[in-house]
Amino acid sequence: MSKAFTKESDADDDDALEGADVAVPGGKNYVTPEGFQKLQDELLTLRRVERPKVVEIVSWAAGNGDRSENGDYIYGKKRLREIDRRIRYLTKRHESAEVVDPALQKNHKQVFFGATVTYADPAGEEHTIRIVGVDQADLTAGLVSWVSPIARALLKAGIGDTVKLRTPVGDQSIEVVDISYGPKRISRR
Repeated sequence: MSKAFTKESDADDDDALEGADVAVPGGKNYVTPEGFQKLQDELLTLRRVERPKVVEIVSWAAGNGDRSENGDYIYGKKRLREIDRRIRYLTKRHESAEVVDPALQKNHKQVFFGATVTYADPAGEEHTIRIVGVDQADLTAGLVSWVSPIARALLKAGIGDTVKLRTPVGDQSIEVVDISYGPKRISRR
C-alpha cells in the first residue's frame, strides 16, 4: 500500500518512551533556575530556528515534483515530526516545572534539592555531586537527579552523617563530608 494512504500518528511510540524515564513520584518536576533556562532555550530554538528551517526545506522539496523519491522531502518530513515531538515533550516539562532556587535554601546543614554534596565511599574516596532536576541529570558532569538512589539516600542528611546507599551489588555506607548551596563547580573524577 502506498504511504500516501496510511495515517501516521502524531503520538508516535517514542512519545510514550520519551516521558517514561522522567516519571516522578507525585508528578513533581523540580528544576533549578539553570535547568529551567535550558528548557526554555531549547524550546525557543526549536520553535524559532530549527522548525522554520525544516519547513522551508520541505516546502522547497515539495515543489520539486515526485515526493515518493525525493530524499529532501522524506527526510524533512521525518525531521519535522521529530522536532514537533520534542516541542510537545519540552512544552509539557516546561509547564509542569517547579523552579527551586538552591541559593534561597536557608538550612545549609542538611542536604536538599540543589545541594552540592561531597561524600566518602567505603574505600574513603571522596565524590562530589549536585542534586538537580530529572531533566538536568548528567552523571558525567556530576549532576544527579533528585529521584536517583544516591540523592534519595543523601536527602536530609547532615555533615558527618552516614547513610545507607542501596546498589546492585549490595548496601553501602557513605558519609557526608561537605554540603554547599552556592555556585560551586563540580569536580569531575
